[in-house]
Amino acid sequence: MDYFKGINIAVTVSDKEGNVIYQNDSSIDVNGDARGRNLEQCHNPKSWEMICHMLKDNVSNVYTISKKGKKKLIYQTPWYDNDDKTVPAGLVEFSIILPEEMPHYVR
Repeated sequence: MDYFKGINIAVTVSDKEGNVIYQNDSSIDVNGDARGRNLEQCHNPKSWEMICHMLKDNVSNVYTISKKGKKKLIYQTPWYDNDDKTVPAGLVEFSIILPEEMPHYVR
């Protein structure tokens, strides 16, 4: 079952070499079909450097952008195919549209 197929969050997954191995429908709508392409082809040199850093140093990258009049949260993080959380199998990126007004709670 593809849990990400019908959601309005763009999900893109790459392997440890940066090859796109999965996109849900929202990601394809936003980015075009990048499956089988390498992320280096889809990003500028600074972004590619960050991708390499995340894979090498096992870290996440989180930021917001404005694109086509919409504010988005971009969350990029390593994923793992076994219990060893020191060697990423690749990266996953979630691109989430944020409402202009959004409540914030302290819990």
